[in-house]
Amino acid sequence: MRVVIAEDLALLRDGMIRLLRDSGHEVVAAVEDGEALVRAVSGHKPDIAVCDVRLPPSFRDEGVRAALEARKRVPGTAILIVSQYVEETYATELLADGQGGVGYLLKDRIADVREFVDAVERVAAGGTAMDPEVVAQLVTRRGDDGPLDDLTPREREVLKLMAEGRSNGAIAASLVVTEGAVEKHISNIFGKLSLPVSDTDHRRVLAVLAYLQG
Repeated sequence: MRVVIAEDLALLRDGMIRLLRDSGHEVVAAVEDGEALVRAVSGHKPDIAVCDVRLPPSFRDEGVRAALEARKRVPGTAILIVSQYVEETYATELLADGQGGVGYLLKDRIADVREFVDAVERVAAGGTAMDPEVVAQLVTRRGDDGPLDDLTPREREVLKLMAEGRSNGAIAASLVVTEGAVEKHISNIFGKLSLPVSDTDHRRVLAVLAYLQG
């Protein structure tokens, strides 16, 4: 797996480089700002870009804006955002094209090597990896009304774990049910959210988007 990293803090940037290389992945570029990220993705065409939300010069949203621009220029590039904060707009905007290959991880998770590397690998493979704290805060903020009202409590639990990027097997283990039961719940979720079978839309990602937007 080929990775581009955009992080202005040298210590954290070097740490991510080491973790990914130690796990057998190739870091083809490590940059400090959004413009350099776009250039690196356009030049190297990596499998995934890992970037901070806030990069120089203004430290607002340069990182995520650059990531979205890079994905436009090189379609299919997976994006994993790392941030110190939960920022709702960016989490949902990343998922908005419904194609997968996106994630949002709080920086505290990077200390857990296996969790960080798993998230990078899952997103690079076209899946999602939403930090459990991100999911929890977004769900708290969105209130009770929305397109998810028809879901049962267990279906909501399944969808929450899907938002975190869990596989069907991992969801089954977490809820202490069979994978067959999880598959049935997911099928019901797709039906209730009006997500028919499609050759182009990633239904799992669209379901997660609906969940986060509420």
